[in-house]
Amino acid sequence: MLILLPPSEGKTAPRRGAPLDLAALSSPVLTEARERVLDALVALCSGNAAEAATVLDLGPSQLDLVERNALLRDAATARADKVYSGVVYDALGAATLSPAAKRRAASRVAVVSSLFGLVRLGDRIPAYRLSGDATLPGLGAVAGVWREALGPAVVDALGRGLLVDLRSSTYVAFWRPDRELAARTATVRVLHEVDGRRKVVSHFNKATKGRIVRALMEDGRDPRTPVALAEVLRDLGWTVEVGEPTAKGTQLDVVVSEL
Repeated sequence: MLILLPPSEGKTAPRRGAPLDLAALSSPVLTEARERVLDALVALCSGNAAEAATVLDLGPSQLDLVERNALLRDAATARADKVYSGVVYDALGAATLSPAAKRRAASRVAVVSSLFGLVRLGDRIPAYRLSGDATLPGLGAVAGVWREALGPAVVDALGRGLLVDLRSSTYVAFWRPDRELAARTATVRVLHEVDGRRKVVSHFNKATKGRIVRALMEDGRDPRTPVALAEVLRDLGWTVEVGEPTAKGTQLDVVVSEL
C-alpha cells in the first residue's frame, strides 16, 4: 500500500540541520526534475522580491517567504513529517505514532510536493513556499514538470500494492494513474453529514484524512483492493460507502457527523 498525501501550505522552518542534499532524497529518478524546479524557484526569489511575490501569489507581508526560497540550497533541513504542518499533519501526528506504525509510515506514506515531486516522511527537506498551481519563469507550470516525471517514481514506490490517493485537486493534476493502475487505486472523499444532508467541508476532509492515515499505520493491515480498504476502515470505526470502479480509481466516501 502507498498513501499519497498533499503537502501543507504552511511549513515549520527547521532551526538547525544539514543543508539540502537532493541526491539523498528518496526516488532518485526525480533528481533532474527537482534540480530544474529548485533552480527556477531560487533564481526567481533571488531577484526582485516584490515581483517574485506576485508570481508566487504572496502578499506584501510575506516577503520573508521569498527570501527563504532564495536561500533554499543552504537552508537547514529536517524530516518532512516535521516540516509539513497543518490540519492533515496535525491529525496524523507522526511523532506520536507507535514504533511499528512509524516504520510502516516510512514505507507506506509519501507526500506529493511542488518542489520535490515525491517525498517520504523521513526525507530531509527545508521549509519552502511554492504552490502546486504556480508557473515559474524559464520553467513554466510546475504541474507540467511533474506530469512528465512523477509517474515512474510513484509506480516504483507502489510496487504491486494498493494506491490510496488522498491528494487535493491541485496535486492530482501532477499525475494520474493509467487505466491499469486505476483498478488498484482508491480515492477518498470525506462527507460531513448533518440532519441527513451531506457536504464536503475542508477542515473535516483534511482532519479525517490525517486520522485515517494514522489509524491505518497503527492497525498494520495492508489491504490490496479498494473494497478491502473500505472493510478495514469500517473495522476501524468509519462509515464508508464504495463507489463504482472508474478510469480514475474507486472512490470511497467516508461519512462523518462530527470532527
